[in-house]
Amino acid sequence: QVQLVESGGGLVQPGGSLRLSCAASGTIFSNYDMGWYRQAPGKQRELVAGITSGISTNYADSVKGRFTISRDNAKNMVYLQMNSLKPDDTAVYYCNARYTIPIGRFDYWGQGTQVTVSS
Repeated sequence: QVQLVESGGGLVQPGGSLRLSCAASGTIFSNYDMGWYRQAPGKQRELVAGITSGISTNYADSVKGRFTISRDNAKNMVYLQMNSLKPDDTAVYYCNARYTIPIGRFDYWGQGTQVTVSS
């Protein structure tokens, strides 16, 4: 079983920055692909950024050039640095851990952390 705990959310003005952290436990962290998703009110959950066990990254078009995902396997941590924040970035942000095997995949989620971008 994988436990994920997010932190670092809050209220920030447009143009500001936040750094989200996700602490993982209960597994061999380095084997998992990690991701940050977000869900705004009335909208579906969407992928913001992902980082594989091999350290490849991918980003939603809406955050490219503004957000950076990283991981520290020694500390079982994944981070999301968010710069130049916009009101449209307001959402609950969730940390995801994914383990893929030939017959399927296992997804684990944190409880979420609220990010509000407003003046």
